[in-house]
Amino acid sequence: MPTVLAVLALLVALAALAVAVSGRRAPQGRTRDTDPGELPQDARALRQEVAALKAESSQALRHLAVVRYDAFTDTGGQLSWSLALLDDSGSGVVVTSIQGRAESRTYAKSVTDWTSDAQLSPEEEDAISHARG
Repeated sequence: MPTVLAVLALLVALAALAVAVSGRRAPQGRTRDTDPGELPQDARALRQEVAALKAESSQALRHLAVVRYDAFTDTGGQLSWSLALLDDSGSGVVVTSIQGRAESRTYAKSVTDWTSDAQLSPEEEDAISHARG
């Protein structure tokens, strides 16, 4: 009995899928180069949503770079690093971790328009430069 119900549920799902796909076909004679004013209302809303997502994604931290280095001459392995996390306008943060033999320190500096009000180390400037591309 459970097998019969599973097969019946599968057939109902396939029928629903067929109905959904057939209802989404474009009308005959319509091309991709139609005037945007002729698009159905839901297509206009979709374009507005895409535009809003593009604007929102420009504020995402998409420009990333890590610079590894030896902060001190008596340490090796390039355990210190600077990480730039920036959006399309060059705003974000540079995080630096300096590893010494006995201790480590971590710093964060805000970045606006690809520069910072705080003094940047050469490695932090390199991280921003690499993130900018």
